[in-house]
Amino acid sequence: MKSRGAGLSRRAFLGAGAALGALGAIAPSRLGQARAPAPFVPTERLTLAAGPMDMRLLGPDGPATPCYAYDGEPFRLIRLPRGARLEATYANGLHEGSSLHFHGIRMPNEFDGVPPLTQPLVEPGARFVHQLPLDDPGTFFFHPHCDETGQAGRGLVGVLIVEDPRDPRFDAEHVLCLKDWRLADDGSFLPLTEADGASKAGTYGATRTCNGQPRLALNAPAGGDVRLRILNVDSTRVMDIGVEGGEAWLIAVDGHALKPVKLDDLPDGIWRMGPAQRIDLHVRMPANGAPVTFGDYRAADIYSFATLSARGRVKRPRKGPLALPPPELPVPALDSAETLSFTLQQATDAAVKELGLPPDDPLAKALVASFCVGAATYWSIGQVSWSAGTRLGLPPPLARMEVGKSYRVTIKNETRFPHPIHLHGHAFAVLGSSKGRLPPHFADTVLVQPGEAVDIAFVAAPGDWVFHCHILEHMETGMMGWFRVV
Repeated sequence: MKSRGAGLSRRAFLGAGAALGALGAIAPSRLGQARAPAPFVPTERLTLAAGPMDMRLLGPDGPATPCYAYDGEPFRLIRLPRGARLEATYANGLHEGSSLHFHGIRMPNEFDGVPPLTQPLVEPGARFVHQLPLDDPGTFFFHPHCDETGQAGRGLVGVLIVEDPRDPRFDAEHVLCLKDWRLADDGSFLPLTEADGASKAGTYGATRTCNGQPRLALNAPAGGDVRLRILNVDSTRVMDIGVEGGEAWLIAVDGHALKPVKLDDLPDGIWRMGPAQRIDLHVRMPANGAPVTFGDYRAADIYSFATLSARGRVKRPRKGPLALPPPELPVPALDSAETLSFTLQQATDAAVKELGLPPDDPLAKALVASFCVGAATYWSIGQVSWSAGTRLGLPPPLARMEVGKSYRVTIKNETRFPHPIHLHGHAFAVLGSSKGRLPPHFADTVLVQPGEAVDIAFVAAPGDWVFHCHILEHMETGMMGWFRVV
């Protein structure tokens, strides 16, 4: 076990608090969530129907792959204005139980989409109605929260953009969804999870795509300002996002604005993002019309997923980055925050206790389906593992918290692999890391590297909120817990 010295020092913590205050004029609220008015009055209504569809992921002349999508549209895109009240009806057209989770949205707990914690499983042919206040602008996404490896692995992911009329004007905007696929030569899916992958870095796909294509050819005016919304919707892969040929600034993380950071000023000139993380980049096209390329530089074999080519020209190129309006989020009181610490570990026998039901027992099968669990337990948070296999039932909460109270949480990674850690229902302040690689910002998911400790802080919102790794196999094999806030 590593000592508490692996976390941030008090001096670093206080410095992070000062930097957090410098993010902008952030309007605090009394509670840690955007609460819907009573009664909830929808301004927008839609139905999201999950079902099968074919995609030609191996090329236009290749075999079709039987995928999943919402409304028959790969990476279904929804754009709504900030302040909208969305009534979203999920219709399960799959052959198995599922649910719908709007990732990163601060909402009433009963609409969070996590069976069996916040709602029952949505059975095939059934529906569930979500009521969502869209008070935070930014780039979000939605996906199932049951058999995510199988359902999201087959493409069941959509994008929700909450638009802010206060945003600066860009000359072009593009939304890029990065995802790998585990495909055989005939277009069918290989096993989406394997024990050797689930117990280590994850089971990788070899067919890499951006919006379902090997790479994208995009356009923007020479000298123009481009907003790129980049989403890592992969189940497993951590990516190092870099840009060549043009100036680029990081202007939002997980949808939330931060003071623009030049990409070249970050370590190695890249932003490392794990599954479920999103970034908004401001890219300035060269005035001479040269192209700009975007790639994942994490492996020796660079994956170039998009190229921006000049089409037209702006009359008066601007200088410097275009900053987004500062976020209006609950600001944790760092001087009085209660401190907690959680360690990411591989599971031990103390964390794994089987109930003894044989896998072919009808009760075991029903319970496994309702709990949406993986086949085995490999991971834990503080030696507590989520249900897996035939070991069923909710574990005790990792913490009991008080509504409206501030918490500072240190997340320590004692494994050999990175873990993108996501907290439902909150936008937390990332204060910094023991490796000194993270600027202060707001997020809903933070990547914790091996041997690293990351400090986050938030104002607790009422409800039962899961806290988990978003490498989907890690979540489904134990690395998930929950906080009870009352």
